[in-house]
Amino acid sequence: MEKIFNEIVHIMQNDYAGCKDKKGWDRPDYFLDKIRAGGELSKLAFKEIVDEYLLDFKDRHLYFLLDNAAHDVPKNRGFNVRRYKDRLYVTEVVAETRLQIGMSFATIGGYTIPELKEKHHRLLNENHTEREKWMPILMQYEEGQLDVGDELLNFTFDLFDKKQSDPTYAIEKVAEDTLLLTMTDFMNPDAIAKLVGDHEALLRTTDKWIVDVRVNNGGSDSSYYSLLPYLLPEEGLNLADTEDKMLMYCTEASAQRVLPDLEEAINQTEDEQARFVLQIFKREWDRNRGKGFVEFDFSELAKDAYVKGTKQPSEVIVLTDVMCGSAGDSFVELVKMSSKVTVIGRPTLGVNDYSNLVSAKWGEGFELMYPTSRLSRIDKGEGMTGVGITPHVYIPWTPEHLEEDVDMKKALELLSTEKVK
Repeated sequence: MEKIFNEIVHIMQNDYAGCKDKKGWDRPDYFLDKIRAGGELSKLAFKEIVDEYLLDFKDRHLYFLLDNAAHDVPKNRGFNVRRYKDRLYVTEVVAETRLQIGMSFATIGGYTIPELKEKHHRLLNENHTEREKWMPILMQYEEGQLDVGDELLNFTFDLFDKKQSDPTYAIEKVAEDTLLLTMTDFMNPDAIAKLVGDHEALLRTTDKWIVDVRVNNGGSDSSYYSLLPYLLPEEGLNLADTEDKMLMYCTEASAQRVLPDLEEAINQTEDEQARFVLQIFKREWDRNRGKGFVEFDFSELAKDAYVKGTKQPSEVIVLTDVMCGSAGDSFVELVKMSSKVTVIGRPTLGVNDYSNLVSAKWGEGFELMYPTSRLSRIDKGEGMTGVGITPHVYIPWTPEHLEEDVDMKKALELLSTEKVK
């Protein structure tokens, strides 16, 4: 584990796209001492130390994973929460049958929620309540107090196997002239292209759309290309018309890791446009390996950067929230430029200042996913970290969202007016 940790440190200090911006931020010696003092560490205990080490980089696009086959199935509390003022509200019940959506916790482990926020400020690392992730904190405590009317009831937490949720790619009518498209990730370009193809007649004849990416776990930008013409104005839009540059950090080590993965992705992808994008990425990685920061040659894609739109739909509402990240960020930022799109909800996760993840893997079941690209907007103080892509219409999250879909209600209300924007 010492050897693996030292290799992780080397990657973060030499291959990670933010290594120069964040030089000196990390404390490898401190965490190496924790590993040495831990005796015979379990794999989960080692993962916790590495996760804590990675916090110093303040980048939510960093992941240290442990393969399920290498240890017991990951655990969680069987429910999810979101903070509003001084309470944690239950927003989702997965396995914990004693709870209901809308219930709230007043204390966790004997601490009030404001006290917990102060105690774990480094782990939360967010400047807005809506952006805080509380599950890692709940995992550190065994009990809390439920706020039930005028009394507080003790509640002992259980552990449940963490379940992998299947992606949702769906199209349904929610009104006579309105479609709802739900995309919980952009992982599967073939599945999304098939969905769009299967519903082409409906998509081309329905005048108003709502696209729900409030929960979107990212994937590949190429996955949403089949949707773009519908979301752009009829006269079209130049998608490459931006001053922002993306620099790829092409170290030799990263090239050795990413090229086989790109080859596998190309072989598994049937959608022609998505394959074309992946092939260009592979070619550019191969051509620039070992050259450090370079700008990839996407001139072949630039030829097709001016994308014509369709007449219908004429109006589109895109629903967003902090659970929309990575390729979800890219999607929202792109369609926000379209004159017929109005984005409503909360800002997205905003993790693309450093992006294009590459995986380093170890035989023990560990995997580090780290960004290899950097956006030039960082140099102008215009990065999206901690901010996200902001909506046109901001709707604060409140517990009312647990009683009715406030965002959807607002979207339908906006679409019923003559002009959304």
